[in-house]
Amino acid sequence: MQFEKNELISAVKELIGVMKESGLGYISVKNDKFELELGQKYPEPRPLPPMPVMPPMAMGMQAAPATTEAAVEAAPAVQGKSITSPIVGTFYAAPAPDKAPFVKVGDTVKEGDVVCIVESMKVMNEVLADKSGVVTAIAVKDGEAVEFGQPLIMLS
Repeated sequence: MQFEKNELISAVKELIGVMKESGLGYISVKNDKFELELGQKYPEPRPLPPMPVMPPMAMGMQAAPATTEAAVEAAPAVQGKSITSPIVGTFYAAPAPDKAPFVKVGDTVKEGDVVCIVESMKVMNEVLADKSGVVTAIAVKDGEAVEFGQPLIMLS
């Protein structure tokens, strides 16, 4: 069955419009009458839609207090070696709420000892000491959210 020239041109124009609107760089159509492939060798990148910015109060959080130079200088500096979080998650100092913490300030840890747990996506991930030393500080509170690379346990 033959396809009329005007019908084919109309179909191609419609597909080109679909490609432009959707940002597609390539489209292929096949049916019982014809097979057509359209594409751009170097498609133009589409800008991402703007992300909405919500002030902290709108998200149910309290606004952070303004920091001054004096307050920044008064913050204790992280000293010594640190064991950092391997993932984003929630810090737990003990294996269970009714159990003793893995380590306390003053404890000596050896490389490979379990020092805490970071929960991520309902999986409890044991954090192992990557160096030996004496625990001088626990930098986060039990149940606190932690970021990748954030210091958790300080060693001397």
